[in-house]
Amino acid sequence: MKYLSFTFNPIQENTYLFWDETTLEAAIIDAGSWNRQEEQLLEGSIAAHGLKMKYSLQTHAHFDHTFGLPFIYRTYGLKPVFHVCEAETYRQMPDMAAQFGLNIGGGMPPIGQLLNDGDELHLGGTTIRLIHTPGHTPGSASYYIPNAQLLLSGDTLFQGSIGRTDLPGGDFEAEMDSIQNKLFRLSDDTTVLCGHGPSTTIGWEKQHNHIL
Repeated sequence: MKYLSFTFNPIQENTYLFWDETTLEAAIIDAGSWNRQEEQLLEGSIAAHGLKMKYSLQTHAHFDHTFGLPFIYRTYGLKPVFHVCEAETYRQMPDMAAQFGLNIGGGMPPIGQLLNDGDELHLGGTTIRLIHTPGHTPGSASYYIPNAQLLLSGDTLFQGSIGRTDLPGGDFEAEMDSIQNKLFRLSDDTTVLCGHGPSTTIGWEKQHNHIL
């Protein structure tokens, strides 16, 4: 399993591109590309590695994590995949973006596969498991890759912090439960790739995250 990370759009969101080294099957997680320059950077990276795009995965559907979905749909024909409880957030997302003075150009693609807690997807021989981690939004999810001990936490867990819960659908108690009783059950040396900011590990967060 290999991956690249990109920091996109005015909100400085992290977009991740993962692929299986043997089959070159690939997934993009939280496509946040905002302008043509960022789209070209992403498209060029996919082409340079000869990747076969299979999934467009979402940890959640806030606009900073979904700006790039129209481009991904137009270019690769991929519909966004997320937890079943996130469908309503996705439908409301263009209106939420407008409240922040942002326009979602090109129209949002139709919803693709809806997943439940524990569902697994595959890139060649690599397994990606969805962990439902509500709190930031009702359908917030983290994606765990067991054979690489990698966790993509979206906006649930950050280095030294957690995702905000004061937006519509947020729930502080649910987010704390998601982290303590789901994410912290992973091994301490699990690398956490966050939706914003630098990466961390489960063990570091257990010891140093002041909110937890």
